[in-house]
Amino acid sequence: MSDCCAQKNVLVFACSGGSNVGQLSNEAAKKLDTEGVGSFFCLAGVGGGIGGIIKKSQDATATIVIDGCDVGCAKAACEREGVDISKYVVITDLGIEKGHHFNLTDEQVATVCAAAKQSCCCG
Repeated sequence: MSDCCAQKNVLVFACSGGSNVGQLSNEAAKKLDTEGVGSFFCLAGVGGGIGGIIKKSQDATATIVIDGCDVGCAKAACEREGVDISKYVVITDLGIEKGHHFNLTDEQVATVCAAAKQSCCCG
């Protein structure tokens, strides 16, 4: 893990929705996991009310939630199940327009990751 997160249980949730920004949230979460910022975790399990997944999510030291747009599905699922959100990113707020396509760029992934790491919840 990165230095800022080495001793913490940081979970990363992505909306992973059916648009470019939903899939961008997924790609960014995978990259944050690979970089050691936090562990990409199962938002579907939270949304589906799976007890063990909810418990682990509630017990996390910190969470990073990435939503593709302002509908806020990931945020709503976490809030409904009592999962505290330490860092919240909405991709469309970063100037990336939502569309029904999956043409993602490395630059867009880097932009989302940088926003997630800004004022890092584990810093």
